[in-house]
Amino acid sequence: MTATLTDDEVGKTVVDAEQKELGIVAKVDGGRAYVDPNPSVAEHVLATVGWEGEDEEDYLVTEDMIASVGDEIVLQGDL
Repeated sequence: MTATLTDDEVGKTVVDAEQKELGIVAKVDGGRAYVDPNPSVAEHVLATVGWEGEDEEDYLVTEDMIASVGDEIVLQGDL
């Protein structure tokens, strides 16, 4: 399943197929999510209020890597 990523995903938790937390979405741009693997409390709060940002430690998640989008983003198990 390919999910569509929008700005509404900023601040959501990203987990792998086994529900291990991988980080939070810091920014969405062009169908790609930039995931902060070690968000500080301040970064988490800023993301949840829509203040996007990315930095050098963020990693990229594309729509074809996602199993589902809901309260959290779940990645496919076969990556």
